[in-house]
Formats: sequence, C-alpha cells, structure tokens
Amino acid sequence: MTQGQHQDTIVALSSGQLPSGVAVIRASGPGARTICAHFGILLPDARVAKFAKLISPIDGIVVDEGLVLFFPNPNSFSGEDLLELQLHGSRAVVQFVLDQMTALEHVRLAEPGEFTRRAFENGKLDLTRVEGIADLIDARTESQRRLAVSRMRGGLNDKIIDWRQQMLRLRAEIEARLDFSDEDDVPFDLPQNYLNELTALRSTINVELQSFDHGRMIREGVRVALVGKPNVGKSSLLNYLARSDTAIVTDVPGTTRDVIEVEIDLDGVLFVLADTAGVRETIDEVEQIGIERSIRSAKNADIVIGLTDDGTLPVGFDFDMVIGTKRDSRETTIECLDVNCEISVKSGEGIDELKRLLKACVYAEHDSRETGLISHARDKQALSLSIDALDRAANLVYAPELLAEELRISSYSLARLIGEVGTEDVLDELFSGFCIGK
Repeated sequence: MTQGQHQDTIVALSSGQLPSGVAVIRASGPGARTICAHFGILLPDARVAKFAKLISPIDGIVVDEGLVLFFPNPNSFSGEDLLELQLHGSRAVVQFVLDQMTALEHVRLAEPGEFTRRAFENGKLDLTRVEGIADLIDARTESQRRLAVSRMRGGLNDKIIDWRQQMLRLRAEIEARLDFSDEDDVPFDLPQNYLNELTALRSTINVELQSFDHGRMIREGVRVALVGKPNVGKSSLLNYLARSDTAIVTDVPGTTRDVIEVEIDLDGVLFVLADTAGVRETIDEVEQIGIERSIRSAKNADIVIGLTDDGTLPVGFDFDMVIGTKRDSRETTIECLDVNCEISVKSGEGIDELKRLLKACVYAEHDSRETGLISHARDKQALSLSIDALDRAANLVYAPELLAEELRISSYSLARLIGEVGTEDVLDELFSGFCIGK
C-alpha cells in the first residue's frame, strides 16, 4: 500500500448482506468530516448518536434518514477521524451513498481489512489482537468465540509485554556491569538469583507454549478420523452425529471411496469428523486409493477412533479410542479388545458416552473452562525461538556480551509476534483474509 493510499479516506459497507433492516457505512480518514457536510449533516458531537436526514448533493432531496456517529482521531477504532452512518439496508440507498462518497477527492472504497490495518498501523491494535478480531469473525462455536475474544482483548499481548520487560531487566543487569568492565576494581558479578530468574522466565513461556495444541484444536476444530474395516458403521455414525445423510450407507463393502468430512459442535467445541474408506486388502484400484487417503487422514488427525463390530481392527493405526458398533444387533459385548464404549446408531445407545469421550480427549490436560491464547502457527514459532534463545543464554553466564545478545534475540522474537518489528511479510496475507468494511 502506497503512502498516497494511506492519506486517502476509505469508505465501505461494514454490516451484512443487503437488503437488511440496517446498513452501517463507515468512513475513516481526514475526509470523514467533509463527508458529513457533503450530505448536509452538521457534524455530531464526538461519540454521540445523532438522528439526521441525508440530503442528496445532486438535487437536494432526502436520500434516507438514520443515525450518525463521529469518532475524532485518535480516539477511534482506526486511530483516524471515523464517521459511521446507520441507514436503512436498501441496496439503492447504500449504493447511492457510497457512489457520492467516492466521488469526493481522495475518498475511495476500502480494501479488505483496511480499517483494521489502519488501526494496527496507528498503534490502536497489536498484531495478536488483529488476529483475534479475524478469529472472532470466523468463530463458529462458543469455545472459538472465547478464545478469539481473549486474544482480541490483548490477553496474549499483555503476557508478551510482561515477558519482554523481564528480559529488559535481565539485560540491564548485564549492561550496567559492562559499562564499568574496564575498571579493575569493579568485578563482573551477576546477582545470585540471576540464573534462577532467567530459568523461571523460560519456564513461564514454555508453559504457554505447551498449550498450543489445545489452542489450535479449539481454533481450527478437532480433527477426528473414523477408521475401521468395511461395513463396521463408520458412515452411519457420521450421519448420526451430523444429523444428515452426508455419507452413503449400504451393505456393500467398500462403498466409501474417499474421505468425507463434516463439522459438528459438541458443547461449544468444533469437531471435524472424517469418514474414511474401509481398510482391507483389495485389488480394486479406486478403493485402494481411498484406503491410502484413510491412512493419511488418520496421520493428520488429532483423535483416531477405531470402529469394530466383531473385535477386529485394521493394523498399523495408533488408536486413541476403540468403539464397538452395532450394539443393537449383538447379544454380547465385545470383550477381546479394550473397547472404550459400545454404540448403536439405531437406538442411540452409547452415543452420549462417545461424545463425553471425545470432549475428554480435548480437555485431557486442560480444564474445560480454560481459554488458551496460543493457537496460531506464528505463536508457536515465536515462542519456540524465544525459548531457544533463553536456553542458549542460560549457558552463557560466563560470556556477558553473548548472554545479553541472546536476551535481545529472545525479546525480538516476541516483538515480531505482536507486530512491533519485521512483520511486513505477514501483513498482506493476514489482512487480505478480512471482509471488506472491517
């Protein structure tokens, strides 16, 4: 984005699809005040909603009427003058207003995510909070919403600021002594608890890093692979949980030839269930391709469930749990395997227990009320690099200059995560994923 584009005033429809009951149009930039006057509206007091009529600059007739709000810089979402019009959600009204706005000099339509990008560039948001906004927009379950809101409100940023302050204090201890290192009567002795503080900081960051898998599963969904021999009830279970006939169910072995995925919400946690091809020896080339995809799906899954109706399972899989199927058609339980529970999709027997087991897998090491903050690949990379630098630093107490440099590297990794340094390579990709008007 060029410097000239940054000086433009940007406008966009920030509400949902038209037609609608209300349409929210935003304008951000130095021309926001001018837009008010362009429609014959007196600029309202800051942050006070004002009812007004929009007058057409073409013929002087009323275009629409609604609420007008003005947020002067720097106390606005974007850090710039920001105007918000709440009008009727008519396609004709919105199109006319946007056309008239962009007819003004240095006023143009916003690019995807440009309002939020300006908020970031004007210091209103750090990069983790920007990602939290994007996650909140995409949230489909309650756990995703909680995770996104925690990030959006600066939970991770607050932790990073605290960690960097501790690193700065540890560096200051070294650099203060280095300033006097040329004086023979001033020994270079670090405080006795220096290494303990360094180790404690490393442990604190590592605890957060260990929550990554949990946070990632909440944010992206928990990938569950249903694996078993042909006709054990994988497709039937998928359809039952999805409450739809997503997968074809027949008595013919090998019906499922590809991996079929559906999303389900279990008490606010998103699960992505994959119905895989039945695993068996076959000379059918198409079925064999499906089996190979089953194997790949299981390798990429967070939870692999083995399904069986006779006590046998395909070999070569690392199952997280084993489920006995078709309980309604068997007189006895399956005892030759360590079966976690038995189910019947016809009667619904055992389904609640299966759901409980699935949720228990997600929260095996995390309290279900806990909201993790480490959920992006960037988080994991930055914290890992920071910890690596602290590990090197702990072994360099004898070399103060190198120790100070490792602390600087550790701090730099965290600064990059929140967007204080070196983030140009991630900005375009991140903001391009936003909707226009946000």
